[in-house]
Amino acid sequence: MSSDIITLAVAYLSGLAARALGLPPLVGYLLTGFALYAAGSRLTPVLSQLSDLGVTLLLFTIGLKLRLGSLLMPQIWAVAGLHMGASVLLSVAGVAALAAVGVPMFAGMDGGAIALLAFALSFSSTVFVVKVLEEKGEMYSLYGRIAVGILVVQDIAAVVFLAASVGKMPTVWALGLLALFALRPFLLRLLERSGHGELQILFGLLLALGGAQLFELVNIKGDLGALIMGLLLAGHARASELSRQLLGFKDLFLVGFFLSIGLSGPISVESVSVALLLLPLIPVKGVLFFLLMTRLRLRLRTSVLAALSLSNYSEFGLIVCAIGVAQGWIGSDVLITLAIALSLSFILAAPLNVAAYRIYARLRPHLSQFETRLRIAEEKSIFPGETSVIVFGMGRVGTGTYDAMRQRMGDLVLGVDVDQVTVDEQQEQQRRVILGSATDPDFWDRIQLDFDSVQLVLLAMPNTQENLFAARQLTELGYSGKIAAIAKYPDEIESLMQVGVHAAFNLYAEAGAGFADHVCAELLGDGGPCSDAASRDETVASIPRER
Repeated sequence: MSSDIITLAVAYLSGLAARALGLPPLVGYLLTGFALYAAGSRLTPVLSQLSDLGVTLLLFTIGLKLRLGSLLMPQIWAVAGLHMGASVLLSVAGVAALAAVGVPMFAGMDGGAIALLAFALSFSSTVFVVKVLEEKGEMYSLYGRIAVGILVVQDIAAVVFLAASVGKMPTVWALGLLALFALRPFLLRLLERSGHGELQILFGLLLALGGAQLFELVNIKGDLGALIMGLLLAGHARASELSRQLLGFKDLFLVGFFLSIGLSGPISVESVSVALLLLPLIPVKGVLFFLLMTRLRLRLRTSVLAALSLSNYSEFGLIVCAIGVAQGWIGSDVLITLAIALSLSFILAAPLNVAAYRIYARLRPHLSQFETRLRIAEEKSIFPGETSVIVFGMGRVGTGTYDAMRQRMGDLVLGVDVDQVTVDEQQEQQRRVILGSATDPDFWDRIQLDFDSVQLVLLAMPNTQENLFAARQLTELGYSGKIAAIAKYPDEIESLMQVGVHAAFNLYAEAGAGFADHVCAELLGDGGPCSDAASRDETVASIPRER
């Protein structure tokens, strides 16, 4: 246990160093694993269990946010299928070429072994992509939803392969899993009865881990079970709340996953050299994603950002290769090499995704010829009409803000949200809300709006990174009106002020102040102690919180 604590401590320090360099902490975790293996450490049962729990919870939370209808988009299932087929063929050609020029690791491979490795290289990492999207606050952006949908299709293909390759076909009892869908109303009632605290967290953990174990019992990969159990709750009002409750657990356990990659085996000069030879296949994967997406009428920005996020190797590739080693189809040195290639792909992809918008801005003039004139519904021009106030993020805070502003401004208030279900619900309640994302530069291109008439933009999105990016976008567009935003911590308020926000409000502090004002008005009335305090603080309250 002490060695595990030391490993986690080193991972923490490495994560801090990576963040200081502007990289995701996961890069530090990967490097920690390699460094500790070189120093003599090995993967322990505790870290292995943390890794398994992290991946299980990741797929469960993906299921919570997934809508089956989204997988029916050609931009998801067609891109995933066509890309996997083309990627396998290109990888077969690449590995065969390396074998032909005498690379020892591949020289003795037969056609089946080469095909297995090519299949492993065709996947993109669900863990990496979801982590990056969450850190950027773009899980619900169009490109984020398309990327996650493609990953889900890939994961399903991997699960089918694993079930067939190990010779463990699902038992006859697997048919009984169909009854889970009939249990959905019961599970939703349990979710509602669980409240908002520890019972809700315990319910989510039991469902994720129990679902995985249930599927394993009938010879189906447990990760698919976690995904489906999450899917059974998707669409419920409390599904997103449950996902947020499990976020900390998932992130903690995934540290074990990234450490386990580095601790998976010894690094040799040959394995590193071959891993470096496999890296040129990654930009080929990215270009192929980009071409397929643009052909299917996605905008240039959506295609570039989704392709960048998917340009990496996958943990499922390691699982596929591990099966190959267990069956004697490939050598263990291939597995170590792929683990190194996977880690290097993460290390290279992390800064690229951080700089994704700058890359897009630089490439946009050169790639515009690939964009088609036709658009899918989510990317057509937007004509909202006359607007004086815009509220971004129509959750509970945004909805309350919208209603309060509409009492003052009438129908000149416009709400914007990235989730189609939220938009539909808001429109049913007669609110003027459109689909869009403040973090999407093309949203500002698509919306036909006279910004000179917009007096105020309110950023009510729950993720501060989204609010920061939106404020930068408005500043770069030359918006001259006022910007206000919510935050959860004092340091976030400072960051918002630095990028052009005129007034930033601590969500919890403002809620407390609002509660106190309400109590004074409703219970103590005029002339009581509240009015005396108010008169003493009158000058302070009148000072605007501006830059």
